[in-house]
Amino acid sequence: KQKKRLMGDTKHFCPVSLKENFVLYPGLQEHAAKYKEKIYYFSTSENRDKFLKNPEEYVAHKEPLQAPPLRVCLLGIHGAGKSTCARQIADKLGIFHIQFEEYLQELILPKTKKKVGPSSDEDHEDDNKIPEELEDFSQTMTETETEKSKQEVKLTDEEEAIKANLMDNMELPPEVLDKIVPDWWKKEPFRSTGFILDGFPRTSDEARYLSEQGLCPDVAVYIQVEEEDILDRLLPLRLKKWKDRRHEKKEYKKKLKELKAKRRV
Repeated sequence: KQKKRLMGDTKHFCPVSLKENFVLYPGLQEHAAKYKEKIYYFSTSENRDKFLKNPEEYVAHKEPLQAPPLRVCLLGIHGAGKSTCARQIADKLGIFHIQFEEYLQELILPKTKKKVGPSSDEDHEDDNKIPEELEDFSQTMTETETEKSKQEVKLTDEEEAIKANLMDNMELPPEVLDKIVPDWWKKEPFRSTGFILDGFPRTSDEARYLSEQGLCPDVAVYIQVEEEDILDRLLPLRLKKWKDRRHEKKEYKKKLKELKAKRRV
């Protein structure tokens, strides 16, 4: 008769991934090792070697090992209703809601002063052009003011990468992701509370990045919505925003004309 296998404190999950990344990463039989008559399974051979060098660092002592909180990745195309669902889930489960695109916006907002992206740039082709009514005022701007305005909008390489991602959906390089994503798994308050990550990963490369870093969600949910439903949801809102911008632009030009007329008087 075969003896019953006694599994380690983390059962079939890798104890090194739990200790270092605080995630439950399934171990593999080919990366198993025995310690104090118990079998431990590891996600990689490197993690097994780490464990064998100092096993006491990864096993339970006086109290059972703490299990990580729930981490959820919520995926779907734009307009599928991810944020609405994510807020409801976060409220019900008592975890954080992280809207990935909004988080990127917040990182560069102090310098850009406004949100960037295709939806934010619609109908703003003339924003950077000096209106005819302002030509007299533009000539009075001092060199110091011009230089100051240039300094305010100067972005770092990382901020430029974030802006390109928001504007043109350019892929974020790993060095930028390294400064954003791991904190949600490894730092407080997210580490002990858990979160629902709304809109990430969006590409196979971003999903591969999570896997390579050992940052695994417990659940990944993809919301599938028909195109007609998305159009019905987004088109009226976009049309209203477009009308509001047109109205604001007309009011702006009207005020400029009035100001110019007063200066002539």
